[in-house]
Amino acid sequence: MCICINCHYVDRCTTYHAVEHQHQQPHLTETPDFEAVEPTINVNIRHHDNEIEMEWDVVGCESFTEEMGKWARLRPGELIPT
Repeated sequence: MCICINCHYVDRCTTYHAVEHQHQQPHLTETPDFEAVEPTINVNIRHHDNEIEMEWDVVGCESFTEEMGKWARLRPGELIPT
């Protein structure tokens, strides 16, 4: 799971913005202004019904500052990305 959902910077981060783009999800902000330091992204590639699916997850980041539930508070009622 992407650690970003519990990060203080999730709504300002250029790295999370790129992950949203890769997943074709709406952005939390159109103008991110925070550059993460040394993010580590896992990209899982799967074949499913003759299609290639890619899942991008930030699994490490020197800038990570825990704020439990930050993403959920920004998107109340929506399913939390996994």
